[in-house]
Amino acid sequence: MARNVLQSSLLGAGFSIIFQILCRILTFGINAYIVRNVGREVLGIMNVRLLLLESTLLFLSREAINRAALSANSQQRDKCSWAQLINQMWLTVPICAALCIPCLYIWLHWLSAVDAPYGAQYVFACYAVALSCVLELLAESAVFVSQVFCFVKLKIVLNTLHIFVRSIIFLWIVTGDRSAAIAAFAIAQLASAFTIVLGQYGFFHYYIRRFNDFKLQQQPHGRKSKTVPESSSWERSLFENMDDFPFTKLSELLPGVITRSGDGFFNRELQTLTLSFVKQGVLKQILTEGEKYVMSVSPVLSFGEQATYDVVNNLGSMAARFIFRPIEDSAYFYFTQTIARDTRLAKQPPERVRQASSVLHNLLLGVSSIGLIAFTFGQSYSHTLLLLYGGEDFVAGGLPQQLLQWHCLAIYLLSVNGISEGYMFATNTSRDIDKYNYLMAIFSISFLVLSYILTGIFGPVGFIFANCINMLGRILYSTWYIRQQYQPLSLNPLQGLWPGKLFGGTLVIAGLICYWYKYAIFSTHMGVGLGTGIFCLLAWALAHRELVHLAWKYSRRIKIE
Repeated sequence: MARNVLQSSLLGAGFSIIFQILCRILTFGINAYIVRNVGREVLGIMNVRLLLLESTLLFLSREAINRAALSANSQQRDKCSWAQLINQMWLTVPICAALCIPCLYIWLHWLSAVDAPYGAQYVFACYAVALSCVLELLAESAVFVSQVFCFVKLKIVLNTLHIFVRSIIFLWIVTGDRSAAIAAFAIAQLASAFTIVLGQYGFFHYYIRRFNDFKLQQQPHGRKSKTVPESSSWERSLFENMDDFPFTKLSELLPGVITRSGDGFFNRELQTLTLSFVKQGVLKQILTEGEKYVMSVSPVLSFGEQATYDVVNNLGSMAARFIFRPIEDSAYFYFTQTIARDTRLAKQPPERVRQASSVLHNLLLGVSSIGLIAFTFGQSYSHTLLLLYGGEDFVAGGLPQQLLQWHCLAIYLLSVNGISEGYMFATNTSRDIDKYNYLMAIFSISFLVLSYILTGIFGPVGFIFANCINMLGRILYSTWYIRQQYQPLSLNPLQGLWPGKLFGGTLVIAGLICYWYKYAIFSTHMGVGLGTGIFCLLAWALAHRELVHLAWKYSRRIKIE
């Protein structure tokens, strides 16, 4: 493809960070409204129990298929046709429908029951969430095509619209009847799923029709049709470097429409790779949502306590949602398109390998620095943040503050693990993935056991301790893998994990100063934090001037385009 994969990845990460910040602010505002006006128990049912159902269905249905298809499209284009890729993506719909049956039975009959006033709404919400997942996956083939062909702005616009529609409908219903909050959540989920499907297919209906017109315009003058409208400059920018776009009508995004002689309906190698990712995906889901599964299966915490933990966990995960996740997704896409899975780095183009090593080094440096800043300032400003968010009643007792302070350590580990493990997944062979699945099984089981044991000893903080121990083990393995890959080439991208003496010393001094003024009056407390924060950012910029210059160069290019 003629498209610049690195530039598209950076552009996608940049737009994702900006738009997710705006949308998540809206989400956090809604949660704060629920905590103050509706009640923690309702928030616990929605944000822990129902969103866990959605996360389980969507992740298990599409994660493995999507990752395998991205890898096959980049590394095995001659072996896997677009018809087979589209057919494979449509498997997500029947898989999700099949998973709905056992999941709904578990959520309705096995997990701890909700209080009687919320019973009928909870049942309706479970069925609505399951249906919304199936509806959302109807657009999965279109989502995959937009990802492969780098329709970055489409993804951001539709994700923003998805959150906006869900939030508006929820608030509209709840402000009229606070007792219908759970039902409002369910209706909003269904509406947002319809938004994704209509948005994806609506865009490609327009795009394919106009792209066909554009191709006619590029034909020799004598063969042009006089009825073909001229493309605008904006449309021409969409159609450039798209000679390999294979679709000529919208129906080709449906299964079985594109046919090619000699191809089977599915690709055997793609299915083998998908099965490897399936085993890995189940274990990763347990690791990602493990504490919610433990809370749901075992009566360790009430719904109100679950809501408290979830609010603190979400606040503590702001960096992961706003910054780390978009960077990880774009980095994974970049590495899958740059590094071949089944070929040693020494036998791959040296320029590509050096570029991948440099990108990995800079990514590790950037995200680990963000994690260290969060840990440093989180120790002194956790109480302030929670007080502003939930009020005096919410922070009473000290548990929320303690949870958030320890969660700041998890943020640092999460930042490193996301990039290092993402690189490993993007470059592993199917055999390596199968080997790692056994290790992931050990991580998953140990995480669940540690969560149960440490929660009994330390309370809700035990979830964070278990998560930190688990991520530390995964980081050690993924960094060992990266070192083994690059050591024969005399490259060491893991140096990005060391932020430098200047930045590290500045963080220590800033942390001590902020802790000293922790109990000062509000204006002084916030002023000290702002001043030391700016001081830390300047120290980082001085220590890594080359990376700042590189980021400035790409930001100017994105702004121009």
